[in-house]
Amino acid sequence: MRIMTYNTLFGGYDGADDRRARIQAEIVRDSDPDILLIQELKGFLDQGARRLYELERMLGLRALLAPSPHTGQNVGIMVREGIEILSFEADSAHFHHAAAIATLGVPGLPSPLTAVSVHLCPNGTPVRLREVSYLYGHAAPQGFAIVGGDFNSLAPGDPEPDDLDSLAPHFRARYVDANGRMDRRLIASLLQAGFVDLGAQLGDRRRTVPGSAFPDTEFPTFRSDYLLASDALAQRTSGFTTADAGNAGAASDHYAIYADFDFGTASSRP
Repeated sequence: MRIMTYNTLFGGYDGADDRRARIQAEIVRDSDPDILLIQELKGFLDQGARRLYELERMLGLRALLAPSPHTGQNVGIMVREGIEILSFEADSAHFHHAAAIATLGVPGLPSPLTAVSVHLCPNGTPVRLREVSYLYGHAAPQGFAIVGGDFNSLAPGDPEPDDLDSLAPHFRARYVDANGRMDRRLIASLLQAGFVDLGAQLGDRRRTVPGSAFPDTEFPTFRSDYLLASDALAQRTSGFTTADAGNAGAASDHYAIYADFDFGTASSRP
């Protein structure tokens, strides 16, 4: 099974221009995820959710959307046929944007999988630390859980961005500690709670921002997007990839990432 996360930058739309959305659809179809955690579906509930249903048709996945009433940057979870949706919750009370939380019946797993799609606050670590405190409970070691999305934070062990000092001070302040270096407390706290950083576990710490066509961004070059798994799920991980090939850098200011899992079923990926 493959789980992917992708911050799409406004769902791939620039006004009515859908060129990035079409590139993103190609990236997702080529990656062929069974579960897609997706962020920044801005405007996807407008006009009777027209864009949301169009996205479902383009990807062949069913969408569960968590509205973001304060920012409009909706987050979602999309699932392939054959994965049973047992429950779904949208949490905008504890998150700057929202969190999408689905309980899923997955072939090959002895108990349900909890999948959480998040897009943490871009404005500073203190807010993000409050947000992730609502995620710790999903790290229970015997449960199967995956939390993925844009964490706007750097993990312990990742390199310090070379271009951090080139950011304007009001942008740099969003990411640094009192010493002016990247604040790593957020991901560290999730690891302390019991989550496993799948990118680090599989040796892929490549940057996920910015996309190559978005050089003048509000963030430095670093790994901002993560798939964090409970220990029981992490033990079944068989691969990890940053989807940065081809024209991925023109599709969004973030690169997608995905992880593969072996659940011992005929549909498990090599």
